[in-house]
Amino acid sequence: MKAFIDRSGCIACGLCSQICPEVFRMADDGLAEVYVEEVPSESEVDATDAMVSCPASVITVE
Repeated sequence: MKAFIDRSGCIACGLCSQICPEVFRMADDGLAEVYVEEVPSESEVDATDAMVSCPASVITVE
């Protein structure tokens, strides 16, 4: 499973990094980023929750 963020639409709310810090973090430019290539199996539910919870709908987990 992999996660992706369309950073051009990110509103920098930080929700994804709060829900799933194992996969998402806030970058130096203030926008969210994915910092692991493959979502750890124990974090798949949290990564999916972050996708569903994103107010800008810019996260894809597949």
